[in-house]
Amino acid sequence: MMIVGLTGGIGSGKSAAAELFAAQGIELVDTDLLAREVVEAGSPALLAIAEHFGDDLLDSAGNLDRARLRALVFADPEKKVWLEALLHPLIRALMMSRLAACTGPYCLLVSPLLLETDQAEAVDRVLVIDVSKETQLARTLQRDGSSLETIEAIIEAQIARPDRLARADDIISNESDLASLADAVLAQHKQYCVMSKAAQMSKPNE
Repeated sequence: MMIVGLTGGIGSGKSAAAELFAAQGIELVDTDLLAREVVEAGSPALLAIAEHFGDDLLDSAGNLDRARLRALVFADPEKKVWLEALLHPLIRALMMSRLAACTGPYCLLVSPLLLETDQAEAVDRVLVIDVSKETQLARTLQRDGSSLETIEAIIEAQIARPDRLARADDIISNESDLASLADAVLAQHKQYCVMSKAAQMSKPNE
């Protein structure tokens, strides 16, 4: 099965685009959701995080305070490296399992760190949802409770926009409204269905 990796910087509209693909019946594997799954209350990963960084990262129900953790690690590169070394292998293992179970014309791997990690090795095509840094900041400030400093640190930690675009097979600009994004996603979906069908038809001749 063809696997498309959907990525983009924070605030680019990855989630909105992914939902539009899902509305076309495409199965999603979202690494943000997998990242939440591996640190559920009582999980070994969450216990390791609490032991390393302190119990104040947990709320009264034992759940991870993700905003506090994000602010902590993006302010300290060493802490970020430690956290990634813990979580990335767990997320990748779960990701590969979910991708293997996908059905349909193609599967969509949704990941903000697709190009910053080895996750890109699992996909056949890279689709970038692209916006300017100004749009990233405006949308994320409106959406999140994070500070401007934290958001800028996240943007700086992600792959640079020119490098991201250079590695894209397909690009959707999301500077306009949701209707425009929906039109672009539908057109891309139709193209992927054609590609997937062509790939399936070529297999007997390989």
